[in-house]
Amino acid sequence: AMISASRLRCCCRLLLSRRAGANRTAWTRRTVFLRGAPAMATGGKSSRSSIHRYTNRLINEKSPYLLQHAHNPVDWYPWGQEAFDKAKKENKLIFLSVGYSTCHWCHVMEQESFKNKEIGKILNENFVCIKVDREERPDVDKVYMTFVQATSSGGGWPMSVWLTPDLKPFVGGTYFPPEDGIYQVGFRTVLLRIADQWKRNKNALLENSQRIMSALLARAEIGIKGEDSPPPFPEVMAKCFQQLSESYDEEYGGFSEFPKFPTPVNLNFLFTYWALHRASPDGARALQMVLHTLKMMAYGGIHDHIAQGFHRYSTDQRWHVPHFEKMLYDQGQLAVAYARAFQISGDEFFADVAADVLLYASRDLSDRAGGFYSAEDADSYPTAKSKEKREGAFCVWTAEEIRRLLPEPVEGASERKTLADVFMHHYGVKEDGNVSPAKDPHKELRGQNVLIVQYSLELTAARFGLGREQLKTMLAKSREQLGEARGHRPRPHLDTKMLASWNGLMISGFAQSGAILGKEEYVGRAGRAADFLRGHLFDASSGRLLRSCYRGKGSSVEQSAVPIQGFLEDYVFVIQALFDLYEASLNQGWLEWAVQLQRKQDELFWDSKGFAYFSSEAGDSSLLLRLKDDQDGVEPSANSVAVANLLRAACYSGNMEWVEKARQILAAFSERLLKIPVALPEMARATVAFHRTLKQVVICGAPEGEDTKDLLRCVHSVFTPNKVPSPRPASQPRCPPGTQAGFFFPASLHTWLWLSAACWIPDAPSLPPTLPPLHPRLPFKGLPYFPHTPSSCCALLISLGGRDHESHSPGASP
Repeated sequence: AMISASRLRCCCRLLLSRRAGANRTAWTRRTVFLRGAPAMATGGKSSRSSIHRYTNRLINEKSPYLLQHAHNPVDWYPWGQEAFDKAKKENKLIFLSVGYSTCHWCHVMEQESFKNKEIGKILNENFVCIKVDREERPDVDKVYMTFVQATSSGGGWPMSVWLTPDLKPFVGGTYFPPEDGIYQVGFRTVLLRIADQWKRNKNALLENSQRIMSALLARAEIGIKGEDSPPPFPEVMAKCFQQLSESYDEEYGGFSEFPKFPTPVNLNFLFTYWALHRASPDGARALQMVLHTLKMMAYGGIHDHIAQGFHRYSTDQRWHVPHFEKMLYDQGQLAVAYARAFQISGDEFFADVAADVLLYASRDLSDRAGGFYSAEDADSYPTAKSKEKREGAFCVWTAEEIRRLLPEPVEGASERKTLADVFMHHYGVKEDGNVSPAKDPHKELRGQNVLIVQYSLELTAARFGLGREQLKTMLAKSREQLGEARGHRPRPHLDTKMLASWNGLMISGFAQSGAILGKEEYVGRAGRAADFLRGHLFDASSGRLLRSCYRGKGSSVEQSAVPIQGFLEDYVFVIQALFDLYEASLNQGWLEWAVQLQRKQDELFWDSKGFAYFSSEAGDSSLLLRLKDDQDGVEPSANSVAVANLLRAACYSGNMEWVEKARQILAAFSERLLKIPVALPEMARATVAFHRTLKQVVICGAPEGEDTKDLLRCVHSVFTPNKVPSPRPASQPRCPPGTQAGFFFPASLHTWLWLSAACWIPDAPSLPPTLPPLHPRLPFKGLPYFPHTPSSCCALLISLGGRDHESHSPGASP
């Protein structure tokens, strides 16, 4: 039976209350510290120092996060056998601290506690201290985050967990201030109390930790009976849409009040829902919700209007004051979302934002070897002479700075105004700053302005008596001048770790955007990154992906002494990226590698008893749980993406086992999909791909021919969810020599596709036999195959028993 989260919290409180003597009441009363603090975009200071009094074992690591703590007075160990053996030999508890290098509150806790000599002494005397980079080791992070979320009111980073010598957790939280406050017990007090509990009540502590672990094991079980079926997609889609609609912010977009995260999984779901219900009021609302959200995000301060890209999340409802770090996974997913918005709406605004995101990734997150770095920090020094870092210092502006940088008078304005006047009006700049004190409790942003588009171009132009295009040119010039000035500020820390999974998301961003926007340079950049993955994050001898690599000296790329093997998320995101890159480039090599990786993924992660994929492979004795993510978050869960990958791989290879695996994953998560599909919007989309019959569009023509490219651009201009590209198997008739084919599309496309760029030959003297089915599980309705002359192309759509067809007149583009 499942053990409720409240029951787990009760176990923890009972554990903490078992203290002898008069202090028992106080110990029970003050368990509020378990909950930690929310990860907010405030507080924290960092100071420069070139003299290091302490050096610990982390100095030998490659992770930027671990290296940040290499000179703490805490005797940190990396996650590994040396630390485990020390804990058992000395019979000490383990203090596990998990974070990442661009985490603002991780910096805060380091400055306040881990750099504190007295707290370091308490840690070293009573605990074996282990530091983990959650981005390097998502497997370790997920195990203990599951515990923290189940036994407290939430989770986040830094994550602080206390473990028995056999790695079982018994107390956990997130950020702790160093000293006691009104509402929260301080870190020093927590450490002393836990150390005392270990000395006085060790057996009770071990007993309760075992009880907690048993409950966690029960909660982690996700399985199905062999005869269970995937849930019906109309019910799943309707309920997911309803749940998103109920949480939707009508005024500012998004699906919460605050904090507000970009949630591409929600946006992609709504695009698909619209495609299935275009003529209905619900379909119109779905499209309105996603387009409005994307516009409000792009106007908001979460979008960097000067240096491009998107920050991690907004601390307020208006998308105004962000948490300033920038993550690679956001850039990759948002590029696709904005490109799709353009594909559907035809509004160039969305295409411009997609290009903006890709410019940022190309310029600021790209390694010379072709890979992409993980993130940029939120904190930086305000000036070259500053001794303390502040959050957002690199990105914010005072009114005085803007007036000094933009003094030029505006020609043709109705009043005597400068560029600064126009810019400040348009971007909501105020003389005393535009950040609410409620969003700046530590006063780091006092007097500063976070740029936010306050008015439309039309309203600003009318206010100053300018033409719309004249205003656009002026604003672009102003942004360029501010960008040049910002380039002289000290830059935030750059995490130069390169992860296979996030590189996969960014490759998909470039490949899909390149195909939709018709930008071959984007597809080329995606190809360079895929080459990088194959060269630096793939072991050809074993056929396995590696998790991470790092920028070395000069232009070199380095690996850890013991490379970290890839996790499920690495495989699914890279496989998805290779499919997307194949579709955009028609380079057969990417397709072959994707299918190879899919087979390896099955070998390493598939659960043949409970079905679906484990997040990590078997065999690591240090991991207490093998988990299966059951929620899409800022990144889609691996099993959600795996369903679509399996269906695509089945189309490519004809391997029916992959279709069956997709069925089993959907069945394994069917209860969650039926009750709270909003937790798995990406998997909800995948139910459509599984249930609805597919259609295939085959384009034949010389691969380099302009007419072939015109047809490809036409196909890419149409938004069709779950489209699956595929080559024709060797056993089937092929297009004539010198031609290339292969696109699959699902139902809701047209029975016949008439393309204006195609050369249609109705009077062909002879027709080859109709083609056999290219999708292994669907019935085939033969359609004629038209030959072509060497200088022209033809388009053919093979109907695979689909329904809900649309029809188009000859000569009309879809």
